[in-house]
Amino acid sequence: MKRRDVLAAGAGLAMLALVRPVAATPADMAAAVAAFTGGVAPREGKVRFDIAQLIDNGNAVPVTVAVESAMTAADHVAAIAIFNEKNPQTDVAVFTLGPRAGKAEVSTRIRLATSQRLIAVARMNDGSCWSKSVDVIVTLAACIEGEAP
Repeated sequence: MKRRDVLAAGAGLAMLALVRPVAATPADMAAAVAAFTGGVAPREGKVRFDIAQLIDNGNAVPVTVAVESAMTAADHVAAIAIFNEKNPQTDVAVFTLGPRAGKAEVSTRIRLATSQRLIAVARMNDGSCWSKSVDVIVTLAACIEGEAP
C-alpha cells in the first residue's frame, strides 16, 4: 500500500465516525418520547394530530396538533412535542405552553424523509402525558442526506 492510500482510508474512517446516521429508528423515537415524558408512558386520547395521510412532497408538510384542555392555571398543557421514526433526527419540534396561551394548539411545517409513523405527545401540568400517532405515506422524500454534527 502506498502512503496516499493509507491516508485516504484513514480520512474515510474519520468521516464515518463524524457523520450522523441517515435515518433514525423506531427505537430512537421511543427513546426520544421517553426522554420528553420523563419516563411516563403516554396514554392515547386528548390529542388531535392533523396531517395529510398521503403527502406528495416531504419538503414542507403542514401539521397541526391540538389538545383538549381548559388551559387554566390548574389544568393546562405544559408542552407539545412531535416525533418521527425515520428522519435523521427523531425530535421534530417541542412547543412550550402555559395557561395564558388560551388554546392548546400549535401549527408548523415539517420535513419528512420517507413514509413513516409520527407521534404527537402532550405533557400536562400534572405530569400526565397524552399522545396520538399517525402513519403517513410520502411520495417525494426530503431529508435524505446525512448531516454533519
